[in-house]
Amino acid sequence: MGKSLDVVVFGSANVEYITYVAELPKPGELVAGTHMETCFGGKGANQCVAAAKLGASTALVAKLGKDESGNGYMNHLRNQEVDVKHVEQVKDNPTGMSEIAVSDEGEQYKINVAGANAFLTAKDVTRAKKSFQAAKVLLCQLEADMNATMCAMRQFKGVSILQMSPLRKDIPAAMISLPSILVVNQEAAAHLTEMEEVQTLEQARQAAGILIEKGAKSVIITMGDQGAVYMSKRNADMCTHVPASDVPHLADSSGAGDAFLGSLAYHVARFPKLTPEHHISAANSCAAYSLGRRGTQPSFPGKEGAKNDLCFSTPTFNVIPPPSAETENEPEEGATAAPPVVEPVPAPSPEEPPAEEAVVEEEPPPPPPPPPAEEPVAEEPPPPPPPPKPEDAPKPVETSDEPPEPTEKRYTNVRDADEIEKVEKRNTEAPANKT
Repeated sequence: MGKSLDVVVFGSANVEYITYVAELPKPGELVAGTHMETCFGGKGANQCVAAAKLGASTALVAKLGKDESGNGYMNHLRNQEVDVKHVEQVKDNPTGMSEIAVSDEGEQYKINVAGANAFLTAKDVTRAKKSFQAAKVLLCQLEADMNATMCAMRQFKGVSILQMSPLRKDIPAAMISLPSILVVNQEAAAHLTEMEEVQTLEQARQAAGILIEKGAKSVIITMGDQGAVYMSKRNADMCTHVPASDVPHLADSSGAGDAFLGSLAYHVARFPKLTPEHHISAANSCAAYSLGRRGTQPSFPGKEGAKNDLCFSTPTFNVIPPPSAETENEPEEGATAAPPVVEPVPAPSPEEPPAEEAVVEEEPPPPPPPPPAEEPVAEEPPPPPPPPKPEDAPKPVETSDEPPEPTEKRYTNVRDADEIEKVEKRNTEAPANKT
């Protein structure tokens, strides 16, 4: 191996005992397995082998037991062209093991026994100093001691990738801010951001933004069959979604995550000028390849996968719009209070012209009032009485209100002028007698 190294992995190595069943057992339930396999695994070793199978020059920093399983694992790593000079076999401690059950639908549960992995410490970082200096990419997980893992990321000067798995409750804040690329699944994203869930792309965008605020340099959230979401601190206003690759047949999901991480490290190291979306798209392709095959390391694509469009296809990705929905909702809330105002506004707009017409119609009515004023001046009722004798009409106008009544009687009951004079004399004498 030359001086240059593509990927150095600091992590675990386990022997996996995989049992295939029709359905995963419920608590206390006994189910029959269809068959059983023994494979080499552990997140650290798996991801190292995944990168090596694609053609990356790799080195593993790990612990194995000085036992038959450990000896077999060392030979297997050499066959995969992994540098094992920093893989130490520990006396009196068994090689770590994992018990995995996989259903016909590809679902699984896993139980890990750390074994020799528990002895991986910060001293091993110092012991692998030359490999750390030569490598372009450092790959870590949470199966190893967290303090040792943080020490490894602090010492490394290249691109560090941390898979936040398996999920732990006591994760230090530095675990978020130390790596160059933080990779989390939906469960880890919800846990680290204290969100209720991360199921939709919008929720993933929100979670990625929170992780960036917490100090992450860049974040990849793996979303299963939805693909992956990416956001970086340099451009936190932009979040991209890289869809998952097609999986014709789901056989086993146990190796998909490690295939994704190994491929991601390989492409970041070999093609640093490509965009993160290129790297993620290629990793999605390798994960889909693994999903269609049984086993963990046996399901990883080989060098032929790195030479064809499996890893070099043009990435398809979408930009997840910012939480404009929230900003739009705020105006909508304002609009909800405004709709009564907004609704009247459009209503008046069409009604305003008619309203103006109504005002114009009301202006003509003021002119009509003057005509009625003229009518009382030329009242028709007074003229009708005068027509019989127009000359006498002015006389009743000069008299008071009381005389009109007698005048009316005179005109209606008196036949000639003599009688009128008699009546007048009688009327004038009557008050004199009374006095």
